[in-house]
Amino acid sequence: MTKKEKEINAEIERLTPIFVDIERSKLDIVQGLIEDAAFMRITLSYLKRRINREGATNTMSQGSYSILREHPAAKLYNTMIQRYSSVIKQLTDLFPKEVPKELEDDFDVFVRKR
Repeated sequence: MTKKEKEINAEIERLTPIFVDIERSKLDIVQGLIEDAAFMRITLSYLKRRINREGATNTMSQGSYSILREHPAAKLYNTMIQRYSSVIKQLTDLFPKEVPKELEDDFDVFVRKR
């Protein structure tokens, strides 16, 4: 198992307990999203380190001249961070909705005191 695979598995183990209260019917969906989120989070950290090391742009030779372009890692990072955010939103949307407590009115207080 590679270092990256170990990091992904550790991230899956970190995320899984957060979603233990999800409805049973949604568990397969949750597991797939957790695995995708873990892969993307670890990959994003690798891409971020590469961008920090090499810069967000690089020079590409085009025959007799060269052009400055977005680093391929930066381009991939920008695409993946959007998808990662989408997966995390999907996961958090699966949490049970909290039912707001009804506000007590004066009548409820009066009735309880009797």
